[in-house]
Amino acid sequence: MSKKKKSESAPMPAASAGLLRFFEEETEGIKVRPELLIVFAIALIAVCILARIFFPV
Repeated sequence: MSKKKKSESAPMPAASAGLLRFFEEETEGIKVRPELLIVFAIALIAVCILARIFFPV
């Protein structure tokens, strides 16, 4: 009985093989190291905080 139900069920969707292949492709553009990006983000936050302190609206 379980064999019959298995054959009648819809096939499972394909795995994420297409997504993995997408991320393996080389894309053109600026290459930035993740560490450098985090440093820039923290620096931008610090500048915004200092600007609010020294130049209140």
